[in-house]
Amino acid sequence: MSIMNKLKKNSKIAYTETLSRSKFFAEKKFINTGVPMVNVALSGDIDGGLVSGLTVLAGPSKHFKTSFALLMAAAYQKNKPESVVLFYDSEFGSPQAYFETFGIDTDRVLHTPVANVEELKFDLISQLENLEATDDVIIIIDSIGNLASKKELEDALNEKAVADMTRAKALKGLFRMVTPYLTMKNIPLLAINHTYKEIGLFPKDIVSGGTGIMYSADNVWIIGRRQNKTGTEVTGYDFIINVEKSRYVREKSKVPISVSWDGGVERWSGLLDIAIAGGYVIKPSNGWYQRVDKNTGELLDGKLREKDTLNESFWNPIFEDTDFKDFVRKLYKIGNEIAAVELDLENE
Repeated sequence: MSIMNKLKKNSKIAYTETLSRSKFFAEKKFINTGVPMVNVALSGDIDGGLVSGLTVLAGPSKHFKTSFALLMAAAYQKNKPESVVLFYDSEFGSPQAYFETFGIDTDRVLHTPVANVEELKFDLISQLENLEATDDVIIIIDSIGNLASKKELEDALNEKAVADMTRAKALKGLFRMVTPYLTMKNIPLLAINHTYKEIGLFPKDIVSGGTGIMYSADNVWIIGRRQNKTGTEVTGYDFIINVEKSRYVREKSKVPISVSWDGGVERWSGLLDIAIAGGYVIKPSNGWYQRVDKNTGELLDGKLREKDTLNESFWNPIFEDTDFKDFVRKLYKIGNEIAAVELDLENE
């Protein structure tokens, strides 16, 4: 018996395997969200998307955090017809109709209300311990930022006005315990969180809950927004996904996504800025856009307004007939040559 086989036989860990054969280092299978730039924010690739592990969606109130999570959960359900969404709810701000808007089958959503961090920890670990790697489950926590600790609740009941020093420690312990399960059992967990402003002359947004969340997360988004107006009327928002941490995307990348009151997430939003930066689309005059053959400089089709570029017929030729997808990978994906372009995506 070789030394390798001897070590494998003696191991008490079920998943022990030769590194070259370990499923944990095999190529990850991504779940396409159906929105190209959300795929890019998650994986650095238009054809990528959601994968197992912890993704933190952080930002101020009314920044579409829950909606991004539900968009991903809907894609997961669509990709895996027998899958279940395990939804831990501490805010109770997402009615059933909100899930249905995203095409989620609510008969395949298990709603679990939680009142404190410890309650979440005990139930979540119990659920993960009893799942198999073949069980298709996606977990949403809405939200981490709104969860009190058990001590904080007890102090309130006992009318004690003392600072709670246990919450950050409890959250750190929660994610420290959860992280290995997510990888070993191939489960995506979407944790919605709040941000606060750092104290200083040039304050930046900080993800709440302490350092434990940042250490454990595979992806951390800090979501900003700017108003989208028609005249003086606000018709929606342009959101900027700031990639604070990622296993796949260059950190500090900015990914634009538009959302309207009428249509929700605009599937094709965010692509135009990148296509212009790469020379796949030009602005022949103010407010007009036109595809261009990068090899010959020939202008293709006619001039279009921005709203008329937001469709499959405009983007499919760019995806299929050019190296645009490779250009996006070089711009965003870790391990690719840096593309020497800058996008004007200032965030309010």
